[in-house]
Amino acid sequence: MNRFLLLLPVLIFLNSRTDAADWPQFRGPGGQGHSDAKNLPLTWSETENIAWKVPIAGLGWSSPSIQGNQIWLTTAVDDGKSLRAIALDRATGRTLHDVEVFKLDNPGSVHSKNSHASPTPLIEGDRVYVHYGAHGTACLTTDGKIVWSTQELKYNHRHGPGGSPVIFENLLILNCDGSDIQFVVALDKTTGEIRWKKKREHIGEDRLAGKSSVPMAYTTPLLIDINGTTQLLSTGSDSIVAYNPQTGDEYWWFRFDGYSNVLRPVVGKGLVFISSGYDRPEFYAVRIDGAGDVTESHLAWNMKKASPLNPSPLIVGDELYLVSDNGIATCMDAVTGEQQWQERLGGNFTASPTFADGRIYLLDEDGVTTVIAPGKKFETLASNKLEGRTLATPAMVDNTLFLRTDTHLYRIEKR
Repeated sequence: MNRFLLLLPVLIFLNSRTDAADWPQFRGPGGQGHSDAKNLPLTWSETENIAWKVPIAGLGWSSPSIQGNQIWLTTAVDDGKSLRAIALDRATGRTLHDVEVFKLDNPGSVHSKNSHASPTPLIEGDRVYVHYGAHGTACLTTDGKIVWSTQELKYNHRHGPGGSPVIFENLLILNCDGSDIQFVVALDKTTGEIRWKKKREHIGEDRLAGKSSVPMAYTTPLLIDINGTTQLLSTGSDSIVAYNPQTGDEYWWFRFDGYSNVLRPVVGKGLVFISSGYDRPEFYAVRIDGAGDVTESHLAWNMKKASPLNPSPLIVGDELYLVSDNGIATCMDAVTGEQQWQERLGGNFTASPTFADGRIYLLDEDGVTTVIAPGKKFETLASNKLEGRTLATPAMVDNTLFLRTDTHLYRIEKR
């Protein structure tokens, strides 16, 4: 591991205006996997601590987004030919709205771990923004009416859509990294019109020339404010770039060797934490106070063993928590990269870890949630099994956990 001392800048995470009890986007209000939920159940099963369980038609791996009494999900029905946005009543699970946003003649194929409705909706005020990759992007009211929709963002996402939207001021920003073209784009959130579009500039020449794997990616950007300057941290093939979210201009970039990136960046302790992606993931901690090419100057530490491909990292206190796709959990000192512990959980993982109520929740692909205590010693608190396949990251609000399987949405709370 490479290490050096860090000058820690002041960091502010940019959240949509939201109540603390809301979960309006992928990985929660700050996009970092933290919830203010309290008094959550430690254990549950199909017969324990289930407030309700409702079927969701079709297939979608978008996480639940929650505001007030509404839960929003997306799903793909009829093998992806009907792309829908669904709102449920938070208290009862009753369907409030079921809107067909796009109808497709030939949606194409998706990876076995993907769907045609994988990006998570974003709720802001009385608007809901849904994204289905190159299939289309739309804005709805919380009353279920379509305000605008666009299918102008054309690219070949190959394995299906991935990467959820973020909002900065009046802009809806998306990563669009296909096997053919790669760009980051900002849409006017009131009209859907393109305000800026930035081609990816730091992809390896061999990859662009077709001499190595194609430069696709499936990531969600992260907005932060560092010392008064807003940065959009966006990972694609072979690099992470900090953009000016107003214009698309680049502040800095860090290069690596990897493609088909999935996990969302996480920031803490003056560092951004990322994985290089496929085929052999390498994990990086990079200082965020640079300018221009920081590949040689701003690497704090890196790790090659047990790096995740799909689950995003989690920071709690001074520790960084990872879970690899094949179920190896690792706790590290976030600043130095020193390993505190490493344990094999078993199972396969795609969903990202979540911290709530003083615990860390790790959901595998077979409905098993392992609950562990944060800290420098590994401690399992519970293991909970539900029926079905589970690739979507759960949402947690108030005293409740919302967990999506391939067939149902669960409301889990103490009974």
